[in-house]
Amino acid sequence: MANAVPPDAPVPTLAVPSEQLRHLAEELRLLLPGVRVGEARETTKEFNPETFWRRFNEAAVTVSTEATTLTVVFSRLPLPSPQETQRFCEQVHAAIKAIIAAYYSLPKDQGTTLRKLVRSATLDIVDGMAQLVEMLYVTPTQSPENLISYNSVWDACQKVPKIPRDNKAAALSVLTKSVNLVKDAHEEMEQAVEECDPYCGLLNDIEEDNSDNHGDEEGILGCPNNRDSYWSEEDQELIIPCLALVRASKACLKKIRLSVAENGKKDQVAQLDDIVDISDEISPSVDDLALSIYPPVCHLTVRLNAAKLVSVLEKALEITKASHVTPQPEDSWIPLLINAVDHCMNRIKELTHEVEL
Repeated sequence: MANAVPPDAPVPTLAVPSEQLRHLAEELRLLLPGVRVGEARETTKEFNPETFWRRFNEAAVTVSTEATTLTVVFSRLPLPSPQETQRFCEQVHAAIKAIIAAYYSLPKDQGTTLRKLVRSATLDIVDGMAQLVEMLYVTPTQSPENLISYNSVWDACQKVPKIPRDNKAAALSVLTKSVNLVKDAHEEMEQAVEECDPYCGLLNDIEEDNSDNHGDEEGILGCPNNRDSYWSEEDQELIIPCLALVRASKACLKKIRLSVAENGKKDQVAQLDDIVDISDEISPSVDDLALSIYPPVCHLTVRLNAAKLVSVLEKALEITKASHVTPQPEDSWIPLLINAVDHCMNRIKELTHEVEL
């Protein structure tokens, strides 16, 4: 036959196992940017949620299984042969491609919030597998780092069945997370105010370790001292409405979450996404305000951060009021919260009236 391979033709040699693992890790890393920005695949088939979730769950189980196999065979001697390594690498690559393909099969019309959660889970799995493969080729067998990396992949795969199954459930999940973040920030601010000493714990620990330096007028290098470590009377007065504003932020998020839970409709995906998107900005804005009240306090920064938070809160309340989750906006709780937020901001303005914007 004309196309027959000569019997003395050289047989392609496979790279050593460590080199194959290095190449696999690089290939997995190259898949991550596409998942971060990739859109759903266009299809004429009607979306079937049960089929999607079964496919996504099965793909996660397969990845977990391949991660287990890979960790076991490369954590003991003798290491797999080049041929065996090739097979293991191909199976891992196929499993990762399968879960990415499953993610891409989730249509955009199922909701941006839901797609973000599924995308995040997919990224955690792909990134975790890439880290595992990297550890297996750079660390010796039975290394603790290998087990840590394996557990990261396993944990990421175990979270897949816990992902909300529709956009309303996804919205409630994200809103609950935001409520908890703002709650934590509020509690930290309250504790600092009650102690009237934001750096008390930090300074006490350092002073114990540096008792020989107490005569140094400059204080401890890198640590605030004198007026930089304590609130002035003006600062303490300004903190009161700031704390009230954060409390109002927590109340806003809790009421928005409750409205979505009680009145949210699964088919109103766009409105739910809008509510989540703007509500997602509240916690970072609260953090900015909370950080700005720590000494040395710049009243201009506090005022600007408070104004930014108020703007986000009012927008979130207006979007919620105009949506289907507020069936009777004229009799709702929203005007009361808007008034409370405005009252806090007006008080902050009064206390910073000498600040030139």
